[in-house]
Amino acid sequence: MNQILRISGYIFHPLLMPLVGVLCYYAITPRFIEPERMLANIYAIATLTTFTPIVLFFLLKNTGVVSSIHLFEVRERKYPLMIQVLLVLLIIKLIFKPYEDIELYYFFVGILAASLTALFLVLFKFKVSLHQMAVAGVTMFLIGVSIHFNINMLGSISVLCIINGLVASSRLHTKSHSVIELCFGFFIGGISQFLLFGFWV
Repeated sequence: MNQILRISGYIFHPLLMPLVGVLCYYAITPRFIEPERMLANIYAIATLTTFTPIVLFFLLKNTGVVSSIHLFEVRERKYPLMIQVLLVLLIIKLIFKPYEDIELYYFFVGILAASLTALFLVLFKFKVSLHQMAVAGVTMFLIGVSIHFNINMLGSISVLCIINGLVASSRLHTKSHSVIELCFGFFIGGISQFLLFGFWV
């Protein structure tokens, strides 16, 4: 059980969740999207939300800005979150358009809002669980997709709810976060997506 809880922290890492949300959307959407455009978007999202942050993390680590990928210290979260905000802004401006990819456009607007909120809280020396924030955001987004397309996704949403619990247990088990930090992460990630439902659901 100890290993499962530790591994889940890596499997459901915040850097992977935007890509997971995009892949899930493309897997279930009834809307026709050209395969070439779909693959191009997936590669772009993987590059901007996963590979680029990893490369920049090693740059930050080598310069002493951060000491660990876990970002235990609140002050270490400032620059990684600023980088994430800039990369998400690039995605919103260059990849997804509100008149072509409305669902994914607002998915990333929600990610941007959540990231800015987490960054704002860092200024007050408070850290939220980015793991919990990311998983909650994907969960709420897929609930919106289910309503938007009138698709029964109860099974998938139930699995995601279990994953939310698993991630919370993992972060508590490794003493990475307190209960209040997990609750804030869940609330910020979920509400950032929920408040945008009125624009696309």
